[in-house]
Amino acid sequence: MHPTQIILKSGRSAWKGPYFVPFQNLREALTNHVAIKTKARSCTILPNFVGVRFMVHNGKEYLPVLVTQDMVGHKLGEFSFTKKRFTYKATKK
Repeated sequence: MHPTQIILKSGRSAWKGPYFVPFQNLREALTNHVAIKTKARSCTILPNFVGVRFMVHNGKEYLPVLVTQDMVGHKLGEFSFTKKRFTYKATKK
């Protein structure tokens, strides 16, 4: 299956196409290995984003996300978690 067919099989209609934000410094980020800071968690990962490091906002801070080939077609927000794992604290005896 081609990456474009994966993108078109998402929940969005085919005539609208995938939702993405045009990042102006994408080419600079690829060449200089600079992270792109974004709050666009709903942006669909396109095939030309592979190898780019994003700093995705989770509501409190920016978390690093390195885009790989397996992430194409998913959203940026799926890879920066918004909730911390809950752990019980040890009580003093």
